[in-house]
Parts: sequence; structure tokens; C-alpha cells
Amino acid sequence: MLLPHSIRNRLTVLKKDRGDFIKANDVLNLYHLIVKQVTKLNEVREEPSTRKNRVDSILADVFSLLSLFFLTIGKTKECPATYCQIASIRQLLDHMNESAVFNESDLAPFQKRLADLREIVRKDKESGKHPEAMTKLLDRKLNECDKILANMKESLSVLSEDLVPIHERLVRIRRQLVALAAKESPNKAELKPIQEELRDIDSMRVDGRFLGHGGSSVPASQAICSSLLEECFEISQEIKAREDSKNVASELKPIYDRLSAIRAELENLVLTRRWSLRETDLWNYTVSLQEIDKMRVDGKFVDTEGNRPTGQYVLLYLLRRCYGLIYRLLSSSEPVSEELMPIANKLSTVKKCLNEVLKYGGPFSPRELYPYQLALFQIDSMRKDGKFVGADGSVPEGQGIVMAHLNECHELVEMLKESLEEEEVYEEGDEDNEEGDEEFDEEQEEQEEEEEEQEQTQ
Repeated sequence: MLLPHSIRNRLTVLKKDRGDFIKANDVLNLYHLIVKQVTKLNEVREEPSTRKNRVDSILADVFSLLSLFFLTIGKTKECPATYCQIASIRQLLDHMNESAVFNESDLAPFQKRLADLREIVRKDKESGKHPEAMTKLLDRKLNECDKILANMKESLSVLSEDLVPIHERLVRIRRQLVALAAKESPNKAELKPIQEELRDIDSMRVDGRFLGHGGSSVPASQAICSSLLEECFEISQEIKAREDSKNVASELKPIYDRLSAIRAELENLVLTRRWSLRETDLWNYTVSLQEIDKMRVDGKFVDTEGNRPTGQYVLLYLLRRCYGLIYRLLSSSEPVSEELMPIANKLSTVKKCLNEVLKYGGPFSPRELYPYQLALFQIDSMRKDGKFVGADGSVPEGQGIVMAHLNECHELVEMLKESLEEEEVYEEGDEDNEEGDEEFDEEQEEQEEEEEEQEQTQ
């Protein structure tokens, strides 16, 4: 039996192989091997443990990679594919909870997504599609996220209704400030209205406290809003004090450059993911971010002497931004195998072009429809017995989606053909009308000539 670290090495080698598409059988074989290891671990650990050892770290790496592989081969609706998404949500929730900058509307999408992922796990558990060891592990991960989410919602429940509007304003302002702080050259013109709004909120306090409606009561949970207000002032002062990102402390500059590069690459993947993203590519970014995250001490980056240099908010914003981009890429992954993705992308492009042609209408000729018909014919000819088959003879995931795109394209072409025929009929009708008008004009001229001759004779 292969040990977890051996399986991780094999997965890493498979991930690096860009010369061929990832085969579903290769992934499933390694998956079944690691499930045996998890079964043994679950037998030993009947209760969740907060202590993590080297085995936990290796297993976490293996399941993260396997989860990305399941996304790559299009099995997005199976429970192994949820592991990396759950882990990503956990990281985001931890950071949000740490910063204490969130409101109900921020938590709602995570709650909904966790419910969707739990439903996938539940179905696989009831159907027996995946071993109990796998579903038990995912249930544990989901419960951990639910617990964090519940604690975050509870922390908001103590917030007085009178202070909710102020709290939401401060959450919004803080996000604007950290986004501004992360820019290479923050614009002071953008900072000024934010500072004015902060002063406006600060002026609402009486003796350092926010008052309720009518100004007669002092609502509970003052500390939440007051601490958030003070933090906003601190960030604005930090932005104001530095001219640009070069004033991030030299000790933190390497981390800043590394995070900036990761963010730029992830943002590029968000734009080009349909054509260039293999989900397993996200593994390297996740590992890099975890390494940077572990460098913090009590939530702050420190230098060799243990001091906390300036520029903390910038780095934390970039770190959380990168985590957010990874989560966005994971949650938008389509249930289409990597092998079928080029076909799916081509069909999406053809469909988009056909929709544009249909939207703006003609006049156009049959020759202009030929490139689209040729593209669809080429894709149709790739099917065997009505299915798209992989190089090894297997049937990759995502047949339904690709076929739906293909059928939509054919329907659009037929609609365009019909509109083309209607235009031709209309043009023929116009020609008939023109001929009728000419005959009518000739008859009129003959009548006029006859009348003139009669008048002359008289």
C-alpha cells in the first residue's frame, strides 16, 4: 500500500505533466488508495482533534490536490471535489473573523455555498457512491466551517439595531481604505471624502459613545463600532503618511512583492480561466499563500527582531484578496472535463457570435453563415456513437453540457436560416410590386396619350 507522501508525490508529478490531458482513471486509482489511509485514521480518531501532526498536513495536501483533480476532470458534483472549496471558505472565514470586518450580507453567500456543498456530500453518502471515510472527513470539515460561521453571526447578534447602520458604513469604509492602501500610488483625492465621512461618524458620538434613536439611550455593543472606527482612522493615517507603496517597510517589501505578483496572476486567471486554467494550477498559489500566512505572529508580520513594521494593512488586504480570488476560481469551475474544455470553449464562442448576429440582424448572405456551420460540422464529426470520446477511449465528464451548447448552436443557425429565407421572400415580393408599378405607370401613360390625341382631333 502506498503511503500518503508517496501518493502526494505521484499527484504532484501528474499535475506537472502538461503534455497530455489528465485521465479520470489515474485520478480515481490514487483516490481509492488514499481513502484506505483515511479509513484507518477515522478508526483511530472518533472525535475531531484540534492537534495537527505531519500526517494531517500530508493528508490535507493530498486531498487538496485530489479535489483540484476532480474539478479538472469535470466531476464537480462529487464530494471529493468539495474539499478544496471547503478549505478555501475556511481560510476566508478565518481571516474575516480575525479582522472583525463583516456584516450579515457578507456571511450569507458563504452560508448558501456551504449548504450546497453539504447537499453534494449528503447525496453521495446516501447513494454510497463514495466511501464513508470520505464523507465523514468532509462532514467534519463542513461542521468546522459552520461553527465559525455561527460564531461570527453570534458576534453580530449582540450589535444593537440602532448601531447596525453605523456598523455597515464602517465596514464599507474600511474596505475602501484597505483597497486604497494596496494601490501602488494611493490617490489623496480618493482618501479625502472617506476621511470626511469618518469625521462625520465620529461627530455622532457623545462623550465617546454612540446614542440611540432620540439621543436618550446608549445602545449596547459600543466597543464593536468604536474599535472599528478607530481602526479606520489608523488606516487612513497610514495611507496619508506614505506617498506610495515604496514606503512599506523594507523588511516587508519582499512579502509585498510576492503577494502583488500572486494577485496579478490570479486576476489574470479570472479573466482567461476558460482558456488557460487547469484547476490543479491553483495548488501552487494555495501553498504560497499558506507559507506567507504562517509568517504572521499574533496576526501581524514581524521582522527579525520581532517588531511590527508599517504596511501591515496592505499585506493583509493582499493576502485576503488572493484567497478570495482562489475561492472565486474554485466556485466557478464547470463540470466539464479538461479534455472536453476546448470543445466547450469553442462552442461557447460560436454561440456568442451567433447570438450577436441574430441580435443585430441582417442583411447577410448564406455565405456568412458558412464559417459557423463548418465549425459545428467539425465538432459534430468528433463524436462517436453520439458521444465525445477521449484519447484513451473513455467518455470524459461534461457530455451533457457540451451537447446542450452544440444543440443551441444548431438551433441558432436554423433561426438565422429562417430569417434569411423570410428576407428573400420579402425581396421577391418587392420585385413583384416594382414590376406591377411599372406596368401601371405604362398604362397611365398610354391613357394620357390617348386623351391628348382625342383633344387634338376635337
